[in-house]
Amino acid sequence: MLSPLRKGLGGRFLIAAAAAAALTLATVPAQASDLPAPGQVVTSANVTHVTNVPKPAGLEKTINTDIAFQGDYAFVGNYGGFSIYDIRDPKHVKVVSSVVCPGSQMDVTVHDNLLFTAVDSSRNNDSCSSTAQSASVKESWEGVRIFDISDKAHPKYIKSVETNCGSHTLTQVPGKGRDRWRNVYLYVSSYSPNAAFPDCQPPHDKISIIKVPLRKPADAAVVSTPVVFPDGGNETQPGLLLPTTGCHDITVYAEKDIAAGACMGDGVLLDISDRENPVVTARVTDPNFAFWHSATFNNEGTKVIFTDELGGGGAATCNEETGPNRGADAIFDIRRGELVFKSYFKISRYQGETENCVAHNGSLIPVRGRDILVQAWYQGGVSVIDFTDSARPKEIGFFERGPDPSGGAGGIWSAYYYNGYVYGSDFNFGLDVLNISDRRTDLAKWVRFDRLNVQTQTSYRGWFGVGAE
Repeated sequence: MLSPLRKGLGGRFLIAAAAAAALTLATVPAQASDLPAPGQVVTSANVTHVTNVPKPAGLEKTINTDIAFQGDYAFVGNYGGFSIYDIRDPKHVKVVSSVVCPGSQMDVTVHDNLLFTAVDSSRNNDSCSSTAQSASVKESWEGVRIFDISDKAHPKYIKSVETNCGSHTLTQVPGKGRDRWRNVYLYVSSYSPNAAFPDCQPPHDKISIIKVPLRKPADAAVVSTPVVFPDGGNETQPGLLLPTTGCHDITVYAEKDIAAGACMGDGVLLDISDRENPVVTARVTDPNFAFWHSATFNNEGTKVIFTDELGGGGAATCNEETGPNRGADAIFDIRRGELVFKSYFKISRYQGETENCVAHNGSLIPVRGRDILVQAWYQGGVSVIDFTDSARPKEIGFFERGPDPSGGAGGIWSAYYYNGYVYGSDFNFGLDVLNISDRRTDLAKWVRFDRLNVQTQTSYRGWFGVGAE
């Protein structure tokens, strides 16, 4: 279903104390002459840039990636390792520690005193002093690293688990019933096999599942490799970046025993009632989607948003030439177990031709009775989207910078709402903290979570509910 370019929060606005009250919503997309200066902060009137924390020493030359939260801490992945931040005072965020441990992408997820990181680049061994080498070398390693973070100032590397084709992303899945207190599972997504790679052989139509005994995490091991695409997956989709050879990302909603897989050429729903043996229950393709990248359920589990990472995150696709339906979100209702397409959403603020921009990682803002998402768009910044009406999503707030001063790739990798604030992980600028003040989102400030792993969705309850996992 095609739709015309959406209008709305289309213009770019410079926020200054004297001018903020005068800002109004623009009605047309920005033109090249409207682009702000490189690195210049631009927001809608209801969004405030609270602070920015530059990347710490040792990681300043590599890219920031995904974020996880626990208590008063944020954990930020980086191609060169990860950092732990104290966020008790969001206006004065402090770096607690950093670990230099190279291996892209180092996406992170946390459980109590354990931090799990994903490595999808071939290394000569599993250590933090490893170096990159070709995956054609039999002794190469890639997979999952496990750290003990009981002492936030001094994390300890305790275990690695090798997986076929590495771990591009990883999703934490709690055990069921009594098993919840004994084990946690990691669904490992990876793709792009090669017959020349001993540990990444075609067809690679599966995921890897790691079982981590909570009392003895050093015993973590792969317990199953379920096939997700026994028919080989989508191979003929027009505009497909790559044929389906695994999944890029899986989001689980463990309370409901469901998961949504963004799997290159396919979007899927899975039944995860048997944690070690998930089963695909619905599948969808879309001629406008080049690369199914990530997924987010609404709180009721009746909708799912899939993102399309057209161009692999390195291309300027937020422009008139690309249009509103490619490099966008696709919103589906879940009806009788099937995915029913409702609409596309894409930011309507055109970006410069040097600005990589496409739909990327986001999370729900927990507002009772509404479906609101905060989402990263690389150099398109951060967008706040109300998709309560699945067929008519609309942007209600945004933050972005002008083109990256380096002239190269940059922007916000992940943007997540956690206990009253939005945290954005910027490639080059570090960690951004934003505040949104809007009657449509203000009630979310009453909902408190003790942890947030975005790919492990949990429900929020009531006006004054407490997040549960």
